[in-house]
Amino acid sequence: MNSQPFRRDTHRGEVLRFRFDGRDLEGCRGDTLASALLANGVRTVATSVGLGRPRGVFAAWTEEPSAIVQIEHPFPEPMLQATTVELYDGLVARGLRGKGRLSDEPDPARYDAVHAHCDVLVVGAGPAGLRAAPSAAASGARVILADDRPAAGGCLLDTTETIDGVSGAGWAAAALAELESRPEALVLRRTSVFGYYDDNYLVAVERRGERAYSRERVWRIRARRVVLATGAHERSIAFADNDRPGVMLAGAARAYANRYGVLPGRRAVVFTTNDSAYAAARDLADAGVEIAAVVDARPGGGRGWDGSEVLAGHVVTGVGGQDAVTSVTVSRRDASGGGAGSGREIEADLLLVSGGWNPVVHLFGQAGGRLRYDEELGTFVPGAVRQAVEVAGAARGVFTLEGCLADGAEAGDRAAKAAGFRPAPPGPVSDTARPAPVARGAVSQADVPRADVPRAAVPRAETVAALPAEHVWLVPADDYRSHFVDLQRDVTVADVMRATGAGLRSVEHVKRYTTAGTAHDQGKTSGVLTSGIVAHALGVDVAELGTTTFRAPYVPVSFATLAGRDRGALHDPVRVTSLHEWHVARGAPFENVGQWKRPWYYPRPGEDMETAVLRECAAVREGAGAMDASTLGKIDVQGPDAAELLDRLYTNLMSTLKVGAIRYGVMCRPDGMVFDDGTVIRLAEDRFLLTTTTGNAAAVLDWMEEWLQTEWPSLKVYCTSVTEQWATVALAGPDSRDVLAGLAPGLAVGNESFPFMTWRDARVAGIEARVCRISFSGELAYEINVSAWDGLALWEAVQATGVVTPYGTETMHVLRAEKGYPIVGQDTDGTVTPADLGMDWVVSRKKADFLGKRSYTRAGNLRPDRKHLVGLLPVDEDRLLPEGAHLVAASVLPEPPVPTLGHVTSSYRSAALGRTFALALVSGGRERLGERLHVPVGDEMIPVTVTRHVLYDPEGARRDG
Repeated sequence: MNSQPFRRDTHRGEVLRFRFDGRDLEGCRGDTLASALLANGVRTVATSVGLGRPRGVFAAWTEEPSAIVQIEHPFPEPMLQATTVELYDGLVARGLRGKGRLSDEPDPARYDAVHAHCDVLVVGAGPAGLRAAPSAAASGARVILADDRPAAGGCLLDTTETIDGVSGAGWAAAALAELESRPEALVLRRTSVFGYYDDNYLVAVERRGERAYSRERVWRIRARRVVLATGAHERSIAFADNDRPGVMLAGAARAYANRYGVLPGRRAVVFTTNDSAYAAARDLADAGVEIAAVVDARPGGGRGWDGSEVLAGHVVTGVGGQDAVTSVTVSRRDASGGGAGSGREIEADLLLVSGGWNPVVHLFGQAGGRLRYDEELGTFVPGAVRQAVEVAGAARGVFTLEGCLADGAEAGDRAAKAAGFRPAPPGPVSDTARPAPVARGAVSQADVPRADVPRAAVPRAETVAALPAEHVWLVPADDYRSHFVDLQRDVTVADVMRATGAGLRSVEHVKRYTTAGTAHDQGKTSGVLTSGIVAHALGVDVAELGTTTFRAPYVPVSFATLAGRDRGALHDPVRVTSLHEWHVARGAPFENVGQWKRPWYYPRPGEDMETAVLRECAAVREGAGAMDASTLGKIDVQGPDAAELLDRLYTNLMSTLKVGAIRYGVMCRPDGMVFDDGTVIRLAEDRFLLTTTTGNAAAVLDWMEEWLQTEWPSLKVYCTSVTEQWATVALAGPDSRDVLAGLAPGLAVGNESFPFMTWRDARVAGIEARVCRISFSGELAYEINVSAWDGLALWEAVQATGVVTPYGTETMHVLRAEKGYPIVGQDTDGTVTPADLGMDWVVSRKKADFLGKRSYTRAGNLRPDRKHLVGLLPVDEDRLLPEGAHLVAASVLPEPPVPTLGHVTSSYRSAALGRTFALALVSGGRERLGERLHVPVGDEMIPVTVTRHVLYDPEGARRDG
């Protein structure tokens, strides 16, 4: 078996066997997969997603951007950081080559969740957190300490520094034991707090191991006060080939040597802008790594190193090797900050980089905190915040060990005091001073504030004064294509400069243009570096730019963990119509629309979806078809002010509607954009029935109630959902009148006696029904509404005529798209007005006001270059455009950035048109009729012709039969 040639200490405990990329290897208990791979001399761990470049271990924990792996056993999991995967016997993994692989087997693991409340939540068990938590707990406060590592101590386990004369690891273990002895303290190991929300509500995920009853657990914590002691991440520098396996953060290399007993290389060059890398070089040298040279960008160098050569005022300008570092090129730093001359090549298999330290402010940002740029530290530190939170230690820019210890204790005291407790006085803790244990869940000590239990005095740690750092973001060069900023996204300085060259000035815009900071690591090593390089490119101060927004989750969390035990259909109710079993018996696949199961199409033997839908479309256009429309939202509106309410909500007048008549209407939000559409049926002077889209029914009812209860409480109106009380059969096609006449002999169905957009009560197939002449297909059509109890009987009677073809939602979509009828949520995206849809006729000019009118009439919402709904006809009549595809003017895709004119919203194959067609939102679309545009699909540029959005029967001649 492998002897772990890079293991510093071969007696570190139990040997674990694992397999990586088909090789059988050994590691030790306490290893991560990354440390075990380094111990075995594995340098290349993965291949970058975008450029296919070899990548190795770059960091030591959650900030890792490169070493991404796939676990194959015991259960396949993709996109995991090798630095956070704890090694266990029998682990099987492989380096990621591009994308990962999801399992096709059910996950056998269990996941659960728990709610917790505390007075003080401390996030992070480094030196500051291990002082904050005991200080707060000494006051009697209920304290939760959450730390994402298996062992507490943070950076103390990565260094050789001592506290009060004992090792950092020993001091951390003692501090944790003291905290755990307190009855109101809870320590959560392997627990990452990944979300910080309003009112001090935080969410964390606890990794409990492969053999635990529940593999992972979500903690939902409500805290009176929070102390963020989340530490800092080391920052890289952008220089040529800085992504090569063997290039590593200096602090990470120090951690592998001290925490894991692993040498990340044999001969190293250290490239730094600050003194922290000198301590790393010293520890690595003591561990057996040869330090070939320390390259310091500062003209005078640093302090704390008496070993090998220090090249002050120098920078690294290149890295030799293909799959791993073999040499480092160093040059004297010129006036521009770049390298002067050809440089000096130094043989090395390891390059350690330190460009400074960034406080981990992600959770602080999620809490609504503002950041400020600290010129001395060269990074962003916490500023003002609206929530009850303290920040301590390196997380707020305190970068000395003794400073972190003192800062943590003070933060813990402040948090306890703010939570209503008296901080304990400093002093030694005796056994007699400790409180007697009580059962967890007993009366909170918060009811009895006390300060009689002293907390430990502030410990002493050796502090070496550091020389000022120099803030270097990149090493200037002529070619920036291999100067990497975000290693996971393969984003280079050249990409950033292309973005700024295209006119982008905001780091938020640059982030989206380049994708820097959008990967699983959430910009932990690339975020501030990106800001620095954007500032360099624009010639502005970093403080002016700020950082991108920090969003949850702070670390990747699986969907299975978030779902917990209530997974699948058990949590969200499944809604079916009274005709559902008939659809099932006919073999219809179902489309999920909201919570509803709607029949998608009805395949006959030997038919695929396309064939079945074309047949159903032809049946409706040429004969008669029936669809189960029971899922349409239905809201009964009653009261003396019902008409007034509807006038305020809809863009057109509803108060003028006569009893027995129907009117199509559109609702807008206050910004003038389309919210929903449907019909309004007037049943009586004070009673209406509204229909809504299937997926928006609950939202529309909520919308109406919100305005009634908060803005218009004087209106006497009652709104009731009756969606499930009615079954609706849509009967459509040129033969539908004859079918209805046969089913309802007592109903006069002629055009004059039963005109379009009216309703009649009648007996249909012997069942009391409300029949509405409404069409969503452009054909002569009726919607027959009966009690849900009678829905199946009505449907079977319609089918028993022998001349009616059942059709599903896909056919409905094709039919309505041929007529240019938009579907809210598919052909709209929250930025579309009625006029954009070609429906300015639905906006009344007689009404003084309606919800959204002021915004709708703004000049910006009436511009001719707004996106309009248009039709698209591919030049190749058999080519089906993908929905969501963009449209461009150029026939050959130019270099980015490429301005898009809009996107395809609906795309179908039409039996009536004998070809494919699409609907799209296109900038200035109505002015582009007849124009040739192109749709990029992969490497192809598909030509299309812009046409009116009504492609079938534009005169509407077929509506009346």
